[in-house]
Amino acid sequence: MSFDKSEKGMDKQGSFDDKSLVMSEYAHKSNSPVVAAIIVAAGTGQRMANNKATHGNHIPKQFRQLGDKPVICWSLDAFAKHPNVNAIILVVGKGQEDQAQAITNQHLGSDAKIVTIVTGGASRMHSVGNGLAALLATDFEGFVAIHDAARPLLQQKILNALIDQLAMTPAHQLAGVIPVLPISDSMKQVKDDLITNVIDRDKVSAAQTPQLFHFQAIAPLYVNPAHETATDDASIAMAAGLNVATISGARSLMKLTYEEDFTILESLSRLDGNGQNTGSMMDIRLGNGFDVHRFGDMPGPITLCGISVESEYGLTAHSDGDVGLHALCDALFGALADGDIGSHFPPSDDKWKDADSATFLSYAVDRCHKAGASIMHLDLTLICEYPKITPHRDAMRVRIAEITGLEIGRIAVKATTSEGLGFTGRREGIAAQATASICYNVAVSS
Repeated sequence: MSFDKSEKGMDKQGSFDDKSLVMSEYAHKSNSPVVAAIIVAAGTGQRMANNKATHGNHIPKQFRQLGDKPVICWSLDAFAKHPNVNAIILVVGKGQEDQAQAITNQHLGSDAKIVTIVTGGASRMHSVGNGLAALLATDFEGFVAIHDAARPLLQQKILNALIDQLAMTPAHQLAGVIPVLPISDSMKQVKDDLITNVIDRDKVSAAQTPQLFHFQAIAPLYVNPAHETATDDASIAMAAGLNVATISGARSLMKLTYEEDFTILESLSRLDGNGQNTGSMMDIRLGNGFDVHRFGDMPGPITLCGISVESEYGLTAHSDGDVGLHALCDALFGALADGDIGSHFPPSDDKWKDADSATFLSYAVDRCHKAGASIMHLDLTLICEYPKITPHRDAMRVRIAEITGLEIGRIAVKATTSEGLGFTGRREGIAAQATASICYNVAVSS
C-alpha cells in the first residue's frame, strides 16, 4: 500500500497546518536514531466532562493545569529535552490551534521552533493520520513516537528503552515497540452485568504510549479507513501483519481519564524524569481578599463573578465593578504575597476603565503559574441584601472555572446578608470576601 506524499490531509474529517517544519533544520548530531514525536491532544475528554464534579467546566483536560503547567506541556517537555527527538507534531482539536500555539511559545521559548501545530480529526485514527501526513511532507525518515497527551508523566527512561529496543532490530523484523504493564486485577468478561468468562490475566497486558515505530512502516497504514475505531497504533500495525515488541511500562504513565486522576497525577508529578522522588514537599499558602462597590444612580444590570445579573442600579467602579472577581484576585495576590489588585491594575490608569474583570482574574492565575504554584481551592462569599445570589450561584461557579481552569469542585460561591445592618443592609452596595489556597512544591534540604 502506498502513502502518497502529495496528500496534505488524511480526509474530510481533519487537516493539518504545516507551519514550516523542515527536518533538515534539526539534523541530528550523532549516529543515534532520529525521532519525531506526535502528541495527540485533540480529544474532548467526554468521560471527564460527564463527571458530576466537573459539570459545567468545559476546559479540555489537555489544557488544564497539572502541577505548575498545563497538561500538554508535560509531554512537550519530555520530548523536547530528549537528545534523539528532532521534531514534535502537536495535534489539537479544531479551533484550539491558537491556544496551543500560545502555550507552546510561552512554555518552550526558543525550543518552540521544533513544534508544529496540526489540526486533528473526528477520531484518534484521523488525528494520528494528520500528524503522520505533516511528517510525510518533510520527507522524514526515522522513528516516530506516537503519544497521548493524556499520559503526561512520560519518563526519559521509557523513551530510552523504546529507542534502544527498536534500534537493535532490523526494520523488516520489527515495526514497532510499545510500553505495557502487567494486569494486577482479576479479569472478567461481562455482558449485561453478568460475568460470561474469566480471562487469564497472565496472558494480557495494559498498553501505554508512546508507541514507537519505523515511520515508513506505520505511515502507510493510516490511509486505510478500516482502522477508524482502532484505539492504539500497535493494533493497526498488527492488523497489517507487522511485528510489535514490548518493554516494561510505568505506573506513572497512567492515563488522565477521570477527575480523580488529577489528584493521583498531582502526587506522581513530584517524581523526576526517571521516576525518582524529587524530595519535594508541599508548601501550602492561604490568601484573603475583600472588596466593596456601591450602587450608583445608573441603571443595571451588574456584573458579578463574570456573569450579568439583573439589578435596578449599576455598581460604581473604575472597571466593570465585579466585586466577586476582585476579591478572588486579591485572595490570590495575598497567597502569593504579590501586592493587591490596585497595584497591578491601578484605578488611575485609564487603560482599565470599564475593563472586564475576567482579565484581572486570568492575570492573577497566570501569576500563580509563573511562581510555580498550583491553585487548590477558591472560596467566595458575596454579602448583600440585593440582588439574590442563589439563583445565579452555579452559573457563577461555571464562569470562574472557565476563567481559572480549575474544576468546578474546587470553587465555592456563597451568599449572605448583613441582616439589614450597615451599608449592605441598607442596600447601598455589595461586599465580597474570598479565600484562596495555593500549593508550591519545594525541595527538602538534606
